[in-house]
Amino acid sequence: MRFEEACENIRSILSVSLPKQLTYHSVGHIEDVFQAAQNIGHAEGITEYELQLLLTAVLFHDSGFLVSLKEHELHSCELARKHLPDYDYTAEEIERICEMIMATRLPQMPASHLGKILCDADLDYLGRDDFFRIGDLLFQELIYQGVLETEFEWNSLQVRFLEKHEYFSNTAIRLRASGKLRNLELVRAKLL
Repeated sequence: MRFEEACENIRSILSVSLPKQLTYHSVGHIEDVFQAAQNIGHAEGITEYELQLLLTAVLFHDSGFLVSLKEHELHSCELARKHLPDYDYTAEEIERICEMIMATRLPQMPASHLGKILCDADLDYLGRDDFFRIGDLLFQELIYQGVLETEFEWNSLQVRFLEKHEYFSNTAIRLRASGKLRNLELVRAKLL
């Protein structure tokens, strides 16, 4: 498994080819999730090998947006299956990576410890102080896609999402659950 080369390649492709209209699902998001996955993975005590699989999944998890805005997780797995053998990833490693990628599909339903970490890293910002800054990027993206039109719709959607969302790993629960509840209350206040 040539992890560093694979990472460098997919980062290069994403930085050049992701649609600029994806204000949230951008290289910035992928790098944010990468950092969160490293932090959670280390705190959860995963091995270096598992960390490499996890971080590969992070870099590919939104690559499907290169193909389509719909079903991007499935397209992300197709791209992983296409490109990762070139970097000596085995079929078993690629399937573990795809399991993690598919776990990020909403509603999130991870089946493995690494899948739980990726899901938590993907939505780490929900419990952070930069929640509103990052959320505004998603709002802009959803407006562009025609999914939402007003800030009221956006805040209503956020309340429903935050009420249903749960972190999976002990680390994310410890570090982000209370911040997420605080952010939920701040969004609810905007609807009053």
